Amino acid sequence: MAGPAFRAAAVRVRTPATSANLGPGFDALGLSLGLYDDVVVRVAESGLHVDIAGEGAETLPRDESHLLVRSLRTAFDLLGGQPRGLEVVCANRIPHGRGLGSSSAAICAGIVAARAVTIGGAERLDDAALLELATEIEGHPDNVAACLLGGFTLAWTEAGAARAIRMDPADSIVPVVFVPSKAVLTETARGLLPRNVPHVDAAANAGRAALLVEALTRRPELLLPATEDRLHQEYRAPAMPESVALVNRLRADGVPAVISGAGPTVLALVEDGAADKVARLAGEGWAANRLTLDAGGTSVLPLS
Repeated sequence: MAGPAFRAAAVRVRTPATSANLGPGFDALGLSLGLYDDVVVRVAESGLHVDIAGEGAETLPRDESHLLVRSLRTAFDLLGGQPRGLEVVCANRIPHGRGLGSSSAAICAGIVAARAVTIGGAERLDDAALLELATEIEGHPDNVAACLLGGFTLAWTEAGAARAIRMDPADSIVPVVFVPSKAVLTETARGLLPRNVPHVDAAANAGRAALLVEALTRRPELLLPATEDRLHQEYRAPAMPESVALVNRLRADGVPAVISGAGPTVLALVEDGAADKVARLAGEGWAANRLTLDAGGTSVLPLS
């Protein structure tokens, strides 16, 4: 493969927040949310310059160790070679360490920006290859599939390769997120999961995950039973007791609520008319936000 040529103009990439699992769909189901990070990448003469505003501006590295930069570098290797230099500007709005897919957003922004700034990049790295690469970097496909494709996604691996399908969630569903001030590391939350679970719980989750596809796409009135989980949320309670308690309280009031991803954010999926009322239920210590559903996934936008 000949070495790549790069565009002189900068590219702007927008990536959505995502919520994985959605209750019973552990490591498989994802939902794209209308909360976005923006990244502008330009090939420079030399060096690396990273500027960050918003979420993580005080703590994220501004060197080669930044996840977005590492994703750029990995994609450039697949595209045929590295540019002489890079300028990266990040406007972050997705909270970090809260189960809203901030790492997937960084990964997807990096690989899509690398493809966009490379002349002929789409031919060298097609959409299926993007999903493969994002999954390889992230470790599992649920968040990155929703981030890349938008909408409601079902992801799996087949013969070692990541696969995903996209569905349109029902228009009447409104996501409400309850974000706590304290982060929880994904590794910590995943480390609490048992190696084995009772067969009856696995069977219950399989049925609920199947029902959730119908509930999210066509019959939102079934969301409460469809979001019941027995595989991961209660096991993770020691790392996020307030989050699990809020989920249980909301569900007792008839609100379809789940832990978002690895937590600690709580996600409620409600009908439009009830969203504002539900957003007021959490009380102090939570930032409640009514969001929209994202349909477009990761996209390259005009710089203006």
